[in-house]
Amino acid sequence: MNIKKLLGKRLQEIRKKRNITQEHLAEMVELDTSSISHIENGKYYPNAENLDKILNVLNIKPSEIFTFENFLPKDELIEEMLNSMKNDDKLTRLMYKFYQSVKYQ
Repeated sequence: MNIKKLLGKRLQEIRKKRNITQEHLAEMVELDTSSISHIENGKYYPNAENLDKILNVLNIKPSEIFTFENFLPKDELIEEMLNSMKNDDKLTRLMYKFYQSVKYQ
């Protein structure tokens, strides 16, 4: 499973725990419902601004959205992330920004 799918599954899991529909989340973060669906299905990454909006609406910290222990063993997750970042400069920069934002929490 790739990181886009993991991120999407995690967002969906948290959204559902909060009893928020895709439509309501989309409205609250000013996105189309299809955009939320694409993010949750692992087709798109949310940009930093939209991710921030989603995190605020769901009232979660960035570290909570990137907690994937339930999906893959740690070594597999690290390997997949590294391979994905090696092949995607944009993803590498996004992950670095995320790392910078949470490393001292």
